[in-house]
Amino acid sequence: MAFIPKKKIDVGSLSLKEQVVSINRVTKVVKGGKNMSFSALVVIGDANAKVVGYGTGKAKEVPSAIKKGIEAAKKNLRRVNTLEHTILHPVVGKFGTGQVLLKPARTGTGVIAGGPVRAVIEAVGIPNVLTKSLGSHNPHNVVKATINALEQLRDKAEVAEIRGLTLDKLQA
Repeated sequence: MAFIPKKKIDVGSLSLKEQVVSINRVTKVVKGGKNMSFSALVVIGDANAKVVGYGTGKAKEVPSAIKKGIEAAKKNLRRVNTLEHTILHPVVGKFGTGQVLLKPARTGTGVIAGGPVRAVIEAVGIPNVLTKSLGSHNPHNVVKATINALEQLRDKAEVAEIRGLTLDKLQA
């Protein structure tokens, strides 16, 4: 497939909403005892601009771990191609042993998703979609697989350009 360069997304012009997907308490055992730390997985997105990103942050306290996760997610934003009320076609996203299936849904269906997948879909602002999480239940793998699936969505103009056709010659 042809390489398509990514455009830098301006964070200042977006109204980003963040959602904490998971917080883990991590303990490092050292000679003097145990060092407690926290790891946070955060998903941010702008529903109007169809932009989503994820990031992880680690710190001694939960609020600072969440703050670091938000900053990491702002550097990791991606634009998603969607229709007015759903996605364009079914896709399967994979990361590690985690797989996420996304299917278009009719208006009024709502978001049929659980946990980490729901967080990503709501951050993008897709109102109607059917999902199924397969394989790994690890929130990190599921979030990355969902974003991988969303990156695979292509609009008609992009497909026509890749195939070297005009939009009117492209079959629906």
